[in-house]
Amino acid sequence: MALKEHDLTDSQWTALKSAWGGCAYCGASGTPLQKDCVLPISRGGRYALDNVVPSCRSCNTSKCNSEVTSWMRRKKLNERDFLVRQAEINRTLAAAPD
Repeated sequence: MALKEHDLTDSQWTALKSAWGGCAYCGASGTPLQKDCVLPISRGGRYALDNVVPSCRSCNTSKCNSEVTSWMRRKKLNERDFLVRQAEINRTLAAAPD
């Protein structure tokens, strides 16, 4: 992990949590959210605005280092809606001043 450049700022993390309004995967709200790398660090991902989503502990633990769409299919979660929403949120936040 130390070999990767992680550049997610605290303000970006706050904006991500606000934009998603809960767990990006299952929609759970009112629970502490963890930073989850959509592309796991073990597979080349990093903590960056376009690769992190807020996740409840249950989803984060379950996903572990799985590929996100395969994991979502196994969990019967709507991967298409997730990917479209992630792209929209990332586009909006990338255009916003930090």
